[in-house]
Amino acid sequence: MIRLTRLDGDVFFVSPDLIEATEETTDTHVVLSNGRRYLVIEKTDAIVARIITFKSSVMKRALGGHGRKYLRRKTEGSYLPRCPLKPDHNTD
Repeated sequence: MIRLTRLDGDVFFVSPDLIEATEETTDTHVVLSNGRRYLVIEKTDAIVARIITFKSSVMKRALGGHGRKYLRRKTEGSYLPRCPLKPDHNTD
């Protein structure tokens, strides 16, 4: 979610995936895919920069940039099977 500010100063958050277009005249119009339009204080360049920052943080988390310590192993040798398979010697 990115933070935007309406002309009256109210702050709201919108999903960047819903933004279809931004139009910059004297005011900036944000058009969402559901047809809603918002007048915001931010310029188009600032909105695009916030979208890029948001998307890059999502990708960083998805690629393991903020993984928890207990979820990672230091070496592959630390993975041991819990139930090792034993060969079946009774194959007649």
